[in-house]
Amino acid sequence: MQFPITEHVTRSARHTTTYLACGPESGTPVIFVHGWPELAISWRHQLPALAALGFRAIAPDMRGYGRSSVYPRHEDYALQHSVADMIELLDSLGHERAVWVGHDWGSPVVWSIATHHPERCQGVANLCVPYVPGGFAPANFLALVDRETYPEAEFPLGQWDYMAFYEESFPAATAGFETNIANTVNVLFRKGTPAGRKKPGRTAMIRRQGGWFGPGAGAPAVPRDVDVITEEDASHYVAALTRNGFFGPDSWYMNHARNIAYAAHAKHDGKIAMPVLFLHGAYDTTCETIDSRLAEPMRGACADLSEMVVNSGHWMAQEAPVAVNAALAQWLARKFPALWGNQLG
Repeated sequence: MQFPITEHVTRSARHTTTYLACGPESGTPVIFVHGWPELAISWRHQLPALAALGFRAIAPDMRGYGRSSVYPRHEDYALQHSVADMIELLDSLGHERAVWVGHDWGSPVVWSIATHHPERCQGVANLCVPYVPGGFAPANFLALVDRETYPEAEFPLGQWDYMAFYEESFPAATAGFETNIANTVNVLFRKGTPAGRKKPGRTAMIRRQGGWFGPGAGAPAVPRDVDVITEEDASHYVAALTRNGFFGPDSWYMNHARNIAYAAHAKHDGKIAMPVLFLHGAYDTTCETIDSRLAEPMRGACADLSEMVVNSGHWMAQEAPVAVNAALAQWLARKFPALWGNQLG
């Protein structure tokens, strides 16, 4: 059975979330949480696949993105606010619990839901960004950097140098992306390659080169990577980022201290008992979890952890949708057989 992808909106006194939905309304919700600088459409390959299995697949535009609420202050983009947005979304669906799936900054949101609101979770799955119990902030993962690839004398912050650039030069970072948003989209959304393994990634050199694209420069013109996004996909990203700008998306990087403080209030000392799936990006040079120790804290904190490696770069759900969909379906079948039932009637 095929289901259309439909657009919806839910509003509360504090926030408006727009979202895409696919699948039977009676189905168990699987809520997909995107990261920087994406949209609900980042999950366009997953929504119909999960719907066909009988789930109600949901993908919101996160705060600062698309047609969801946009806020004027950096602190409005601390994780605790996005977690509250997602709990309100789940409430609006009329369900007590969901399976949550995250990617990039969406992953810390999903990890936070699991640790602050475990009663609202069936289980959680995350792509690329592993769980860091003390909070996803450089202070908590610099010690996990692969120092063979990033010698400390040359790369003191490893591949996380770009995070410091936001904090030190926020207006310049935002202006660089906004100079030519179409070029920015084409530069960012590119597939991974095995050739990048064990080599320093571009995010390790942002401050030394004076910005993402050099001092005062915008993104260069490069061909769109057809293996990641179509022309229609690119046009959606460009339109949304042109309308809202990069202040909101970039502000997610301006809350490390707040996010660490929030993590300190996690339930069960930050331990996660529910089923967890983590998908490693084999060619992800920023969230590099194969050669470094970045995934080690997750393994110590998750009691029921399944791990799989996907041969993709960072934009895994868009670059390798068949592998991602298969991994999610297998995990759901293995860990949650009772959720499938007879949802399709």
